[in-house]
Amino acid sequence: MNTFMQTIALLEMSLTCAVLMIWLLQKFSPKEWPFIAKVILALGLVNLFFWPLGLSLELPITAYVRGVVGDLSVVTMLLLWSTLLPKNKPTPIGFQFVIALIALIFYPLALGLGMLDPYAWGYGSIAFFIAVILVAVVCGFAGWSKGVWIISVAILAWAAHWHESANLWDYLLDPFLAVWALVAFIGAMYRRRRDKARSGYLFRPG
Repeated sequence: MNTFMQTIALLEMSLTCAVLMIWLLQKFSPKEWPFIAKVILALGLVNLFFWPLGLSLELPITAYVRGVVGDLSVVTMLLLWSTLLPKNKPTPIGFQFVIALIALIFYPLALGLGMLDPYAWGYGSIAFFIAVILVAVVCGFAGWSKGVWIISVAILAWAAHWHESANLWDYLLDPFLAVWALVAFIGAMYRRRRDKARSGYLFRPG
């Protein structure tokens, strides 16, 4: 069972590395790549990262990457993997704000700042589980269906003990997701203020 879980973790990290590389390459490309081209490239890169290639490496490249960054949350992986999908819509700024706010509160407390330990809630707290469900419901009412199924898959993965951790937090949040949400939210707010300032300047009475 442990070998199976390790294999799954390496496959997930291989796909994550592949999708991240495709996302970076797409950023520098003037045209949107066809979906089938992304899939073919992803499959090739997954094999590149997953299998040992010699070069004095006893383990696959992805094993070394995992050793450095650790296991990512299911939410992070699904958000990243979904960038391969055609007509992928940007993540709503409201979701970015919620993740950033939760991370700013969660990590200091989980690291021992104060008497409250929210990480313990991930071991079967009914109130915490209901709160996660409510976040998914809000995503649904807001029209962001992708958020609903991402959170749903994360909950199902936790219930099935898909990863080594038995804590729900590890399926929902990780430092990379927290940093991304914080940077993305600040960037979105800056662009809004910049666009508003430009609009005000262009339409200012002469």
